[in-house]
Amino acid sequence: MSNSVAPAIKTANNEIPWNPKVRQKKQPSDYVVDFLIGLLVVAVVVVVLYPLWFIVIASFSNASLVSQGGVTLFPKGIDFAGYAKILDDARIWTGYKNTIIYSVVGTIVNMLVTLPVAFALSRREFKARRVILFLFTFTMFFAGGLIPSYLLFKDLGILNSMWVFILPGAVNVYNVIIARSFFETSIPEELHDAAQVDGLGYFRYFMKIVLPLSSAIIAVIALYYFVGHWNDFFTGLIYIRNQEKQPLQNVLQNILLANQMTTSGGGSDGRSMLERQQAADQIKYGIIIVSTLPLLVVYPFLQKYFNKGVMIGAVKGPDRQFAGSFR
Repeated sequence: MSNSVAPAIKTANNEIPWNPKVRQKKQPSDYVVDFLIGLLVVAVVVVVLYPLWFIVIASFSNASLVSQGGVTLFPKGIDFAGYAKILDDARIWTGYKNTIIYSVVGTIVNMLVTLPVAFALSRREFKARRVILFLFTFTMFFAGGLIPSYLLFKDLGILNSMWVFILPGAVNVYNVIIARSFFETSIPEELHDAAQVDGLGYFRYFMKIVLPLSSAIIAVIALYYFVGHWNDFFTGLIYIRNQEKQPLQNVLQNILLANQMTTSGGGSDGRSMLERQQAADQIKYGIIIVSTLPLLVVYPFLQKYFNKGVMIGAVKGPDRQFAGSFR
């Protein structure tokens, strides 16, 4: 048996693995790539944010300057006449009240249904989970249609009521799949084993262990549902005839249409028609701000949960599946 030791293999400098703790010397091509990436990021940010910024400044700028192209980066001729006309309409506050009720109650019902369903579908010992998930997924591609849905809601007695906004969309299959993936990949199975040793059933395990560890995905799904309810326009247009129960989006549409009809039906004076059109444009920009402002206020507080909740399942999924194949 030979005692000789194999000589160490020498590696070139360019073969040394990259160490994030050691500052690497950049090549000229690296600076070019960094510059191009930075330029691309700036361009994307400008393309996305500038239309939003323009709507904000145009909503309280002088209407004639906006129509003439005099407002580009900063507001000019501050004028809140559009907001005053919008907020003076009593229907706005009724629409806000209805939309807040529909969104809050609807989101609560959505979470009460979605989270237990997703948890049940994530349990491997639940034999029928694949069949049930297939039936859920089937509804994503095939629906009964508008007229059968209308007749069904009429027979259920939920037309012209708040429940037409809530019950038909109590479960969103996409959100169920997201929550199910989170429960499968981010909740260790060892916790369930320990809970069984301590005498916890599925319900107590779900309430006391799973839900406290799922705050990120709960915030993400709740945000999805809340935004969906807040922006729901089609339901109020088709299924609601009582003006006192119209959501905010439909109220804003009625205000905008009424203002456009006033503009098109104005006097013969050309200047008067131009002023009406400018006022209509200002009201249009103001309506966009009024309808989206609550969401813009809420989103920054949920952003960290939003990013964390979406990425946890995506990053850890393959690792856990790979590790599970050796068990």
